[in-house]
Amino acid sequence: MPGQATIPGNPLLTEQSLAEVHAQCHAWALNCCRGRREEAMEVLQTAYVHVLEGRARFDGRSSLRTWMFAVVRNLARSRWRRQLLGRRIELPQEHADWAEVADPAPPGSEGVESAATRARLLAAFEGLPTRQREVLALVFAHEHTIEQAAAVLGLGLGTARTHYARGKQALRRRMGLAPDAGEREP
Repeated sequence: MPGQATIPGNPLLTEQSLAEVHAQCHAWALNCCRGRREEAMEVLQTAYVHVLEGRARFDGRSSLRTWMFAVVRNLARSRWRRQLLGRRIELPQEHADWAEVADPAPPGSEGVESAATRARLLAAFEGLPTRQREVLALVFAHEHTIEQAAAVLGLGLGTARTHYARGKQALRRRMGLAPDAGEREP
């Protein structure tokens, strides 16, 4: 039966199970690669090669989605490190296609005010430290629990909760919805 064949080197995986999480993994790869589509596709393809060759082995201790997100994230980080070690590169400050990737609303479905708010939110999100950004992206954009986000990122649950809380508070401050850390709330 097509789609039900197990993956060699990964007896707990089937072609169908990988196909079911593909769209979510693609979105996560885009997130890990900061919206750079070609890079995200290369990372995702490398993840599939690792799975198919048995270099990344699923043992069933977490959900398939959580495990694949961790594989994709680790490969994206490895790729980034190799680029930095291999040559000195200028990291882009703005990602023109990042807003397009992060925007789930269809074009023309909102007014100028909500588009401006989303642009401010995206700018605030981009300014967060990496760990906070990753935890928030997993929880809000990819519908993981904090526990699942911790597993994907290889963090302790308490650490993930701290990054989650601090990231939300930083976004509130940056959006003008909460007082700065030095100010007192009324």
